[in-house]
Amino acid sequence: MKKKILVLCGGVSKERLISLDTGKQVANELKKNKYSIITSEPDQTLFKNIKLFKPDIIFNALHGKFGEDGYIQTILEKQKIPYTHSGVIASSIAMDKEISKKIFNKNKILTPKYIKFDYEKNKTNIIKIIEKKLRFPVVIKPINEGSSLHVYICTKKNILKNLKVLTVYNQILIEEFIPGREIQVAIMGNKNLGAIELKPKRKFYDYEAKYNTNAKTKHIIPVNLNKKDLKKITDITSKVHRIIGCRGVTRSDFKFHKGKFYLLEINTQPGMTKLSLVPEIASYVGISFIKLIEWILKDASINR
Repeated sequence: MKKKILVLCGGVSKERLISLDTGKQVANELKKNKYSIITSEPDQTLFKNIKLFKPDIIFNALHGKFGEDGYIQTILEKQKIPYTHSGVIASSIAMDKEISKKIFNKNKILTPKYIKFDYEKNKTNIIKIIEKKLRFPVVIKPINEGSSLHVYICTKKNILKNLKVLTVYNQILIEEFIPGREIQVAIMGNKNLGAIELKPKRKFYDYEAKYNTNAKTKHIIPVNLNKKDLKKITDITSKVHRIIGCRGVTRSDFKFHKGKFYLLEINTQPGMTKLSLVPEIASYVGISFIKLIEWILKDASINR
């Protein structure tokens, strides 16, 4: 008899719609393959659903805050029901771009230089600081947000205007802009799943480029890299997955410029939508969507 799966999706983050899409795709695929399925929001109904449905496994399809930052993982650990993807600490580290960057730097993993900007404390001329420490253009981004939400490439002319847009976050990262190719690599347990290159028609691979079919982002697989460079990027991906203590499936995002790979971030809960990259990479290496989901479910546990 196939196991009972609760697919956890939705939530309150700015990535709610993406999470609902991921949850729907996963649930539909499991239903097609005769699994007993319910979906649930991560609110009070979750505990009611757990009590009534008694799931064998919780598939965590949440994205963003409270879904992949260690918060829901703490709750799931207390429920003592096996759940998917990374655990409390790894999720928390990976979601915090400042902490993860410190770990990258400590482990000699190349990542764009950055400064943390605090809206309350930074009263000095931020333009002068940027010119001294980073140089323009720069990228500004929230510290704890996913899917390239509220990420802006800024010049000296528009930096102050764009900084005003992000005041809701209190603290953000200002990062050196690395031009070059967008390459992302997936990990499945201890195995390198493969790489994919993105060629967005927009300025960069932002939220619209990721999730809007009209953006017409080009997906290139296999990636045009020589064997040495392909090994280098997959080795970095394996290393960061390991040192942060990730579990299950992860995806690491890179810029490739002048022969160097710059790690931007690692994602502990990659999307499972029609435009998502991990299922596309898996499909290319012969792993169907249901087989990918079943592997993730098999990998589920507590004490992650």
